[in-house]
Amino acid sequence: MIQRKTNREIQLMKEAGELLAACHKELRALIKPGVTTLQLDSFVEDFLEEHGATPEQKGYQDYPFATCASVNDVICHGFPNDKKLEEGDIVTVDMVVNLNGALADSAWSYAVGKVSDEKQLLLDTTKKSLYVGIEQAVIGNRIGDIGHAIQQYAEGEGFAVVRDFTGHGIGPTLHEEPMIPHFGQPGTGIRLKEGMVITIEPMLNTGVPYSKIDEDGWTARTMDGSLSAQYEHTIAITSEGPVILTSQDDE
Repeated sequence: MIQRKTNREIQLMKEAGELLAACHKELRALIKPGVTTLQLDSFVEDFLEEHGATPEQKGYQDYPFATCASVNDVICHGFPNDKKLEEGDIVTVDMVVNLNGALADSAWSYAVGKVSDEKQLLLDTTKKSLYVGIEQAVIGNRIGDIGHAIQQYAEGEGFAVVRDFTGHGIGPTLHEEPMIPHFGQPGTGIRLKEGMVITIEPMLNTGVPYSKIDEDGWTARTMDGSLSAQYEHTIAITSEGPVILTSQDDE
């Protein structure tokens, strides 16, 4: 069942999103060679606690961390660990903030120091594909319009769109209907209506689109060891167009 939100509920989710965005801004300065993703995870948990919020994904289906930290060939759901990030790595930090019961979800990929031209192109294309998808998130369009726009752009730039993981509705719980694939046919799927709140979170690979899961049962890697990146926003569908609830403003 798709739960459409009131203006008040969307405002509360926006406040959670603003806090999440502020946390990502702080991470920008922290992510550099020599830092571990476990240190980043601890920072996020402390930051949220200081601002009266909690990490919603910690404990979700027994997930043990406040963030997911996915490095290089990890697509998503990577466990933070004590391995130091190295110059030229890319790392995606994904978090869900619960502020007074309202949720917001956003993942962001970061360059660690100076990265190769290939990695920078992957980052730039994945980020652009997010906004290409958001442009389609308007009342009356269908879910397939979002996925088709992302797929056309990403594949046109030479990247593969991950099929195994999708965006989703959000609020009052973390994963709600509908699922939002980042590929598909225009004019297909559920029609977007005012009050829906969804995540759009394309994951692009430099190689094949397929994934495999580590023994921890969570960490998803590219099947061929190629690179992966992800950018994600929480979006409200409104009469005035898509509203990005997790906007970092100066993106």
